[in-house]
Amino acid sequence: MPTTLDKLATWSDENGNQVVFESALDAKVPVSITFRGRNNVLRVHERARIGRLSVVFDCDEGVCEIGPSQGVPAFMGNIRVGQDSAVRIGRNVSTTSTVVISAVEGTSVVVGDDVMLASGNQLRADDGHPIFDVRTGQRVNRSRSITVGSHVWLAFDVVLLAGAEVGDGSVVGFRSVVKGKIPNNCVAAGVPAKVVRRHIAWERPHLSLVKPYYKPDASTVKKSEAYWNLTEEPDGGAPVVRSVRPGVRSRVRRALGR
Repeated sequence: MPTTLDKLATWSDENGNQVVFESALDAKVPVSITFRGRNNVLRVHERARIGRLSVVFDCDEGVCEIGPSQGVPAFMGNIRVGQDSAVRIGRNVSTTSTVVISAVEGTSVVVGDDVMLASGNQLRADDGHPIFDVRTGQRVNRSRSITVGSHVWLAFDVVLLAGAEVGDGSVVGFRSVVKGKIPNNCVAAGVPAKVVRRHIAWERPHLSLVKPYYKPDASTVKKSEAYWNLTEEPDGGAPVVRSVRPGVRSRVRRALGR
């Protein structure tokens, strides 16, 4: 029989399932934690900001970890963890609404630090149901892990599917679907998502909620210096400069020592 908890607190049972949370959560925060198998662990940092949390461990040997946060909106998640699978949420990961995350069949969904998730985001390492080739009987939609780097912004309704990777400092645009690898410090958009601009950096201050109310250049915000980098080639080579405007190209070449 499954066990469902309606509060976030340190807990364990005879099946090796456990919750580790060395703090207290406001009783008004909706929480649902379900264990159906054995040896599953939910570990929430004592300084995590939680706005809503639903975690379901369907099988055995699953792990879900949520890191600390400060100065950013709370994390809200609806998370499924399957057999031998893991979901790991880094520091200062914020959500506008509840993000849906699923990892099964030994996969993982890993989200880095300082990630901003908008409304309607889903991170699915699996399709939920198997699809087979009728000629061979082989599975055609295998589950694959998802990795989101640090300081990534997923815009409204963005979905990451099995095998998606998003590099540090990147932005994925409105209602895009990521199926492959997106490099660092770029804007990607579309279905499937493709890089539409390279060599970008983004910052959290809202355009109308944080002064100044016009932000024409980087002098108007506090820069996250560690994430202001040139975009690297997907194969790990030199940053791409061929699509950059001539005046900017020369500055990029100087930065690269060319």
